Amino acid sequence: MTAVIIYTDGACSGNPGPGGYGVVLTTASKRKELSAAFRMTTNNRMELSAVIAALSELKFKCEASIYTDSQLIVDAMTKGWIENWQANNWVTSAKSKVKNIDLWEKLLALCKEHKVTFHWIRGHSGHRENERCDELARQAIKSGYFLD
Repeated sequence: MTAVIIYTDGACSGNPGPGGYGVVLTTASKRKELSAAFRMTTNNRMELSAVIAALSELKFKCEASIYTDSQLIVDAMTKGWIENWQANNWVTSAKSKVKNIDLWEKLLALCKEHKVTFHWIRGHSGHRENERCDELARQAIKSGYFLD
């Protein structure tokens, strides 16, 4: 199984507001960068969209290590939150509806296709690939080319 290391970041200019995501995918021999922007979105939607875009790019079953500065994504995927949300009809322990259910469902489906582990890294702390993802996301927003 091919090992791929994935770095992701989402950004928003206002929250909600114009947003974008950046992705860096690396294997032992390849590197690929992705980005896209949306006219009106939220930071959490962009963080989720980055991970979804990265996993969607994989053409066959891979062992994917995802590094993100989104504590929400890492906690949801590693602390059992996502399973609890599903079991409770997408309601949180605080009795509020989970936001971005459409994206969480896409992410879950993609995670079933690959062996995925999630890792949290501190954002804006000088980590080279995380900084590159942030740069890609912000460049996508500034480009004015929005997917929606």
